[in-house]
Amino acid sequence: MRAISANVVRTLTNKSVCVCADNSGAKEVYIISVFGHKTKKKQMPMAGIADLINVVVKKGKPEMKSKVERAVIIRVRKEYRRPDGLRIKFEDNAVVLVDEKGLPKASEIKGVVAKEVGERWPKIAGLAAAVV
Repeated sequence: MRAISANVVRTLTNKSVCVCADNSGAKEVYIISVFGHKTKKKQMPMAGIADLINVVVKKGKPEMKSKVERAVIIRVRKEYRRPDGLRIKFEDNAVVLVDEKGLPKASEIKGVVAKEVGERWPKIAGLAAAVV
């Protein structure tokens, strides 16, 4: 994974509920693990903006329910700071489902996407309606 420019606060833990902001069929997901996390023994893995995570689909189409998928976090409620001093926060925690290579499974992303996601995952930013 590439580094991003912002000073990201990692606030989403296991069992955090996120909205799925794409048209893949999932509506609500739970985080079950974080890829590439490095923590102390027995410490919970935490995720922040533009991180790759494993999720379980809790609400959505019947064929998607209770499936384990990969996802990228595109919006977080907790505010974080950019290098120019600007502080950014969104109204919900949102993810986009991706495949093994990091390409989005859906053809459309609802809502805005953070600029940091575009730095690390350019294909996701290309599908978004707006990048903030």
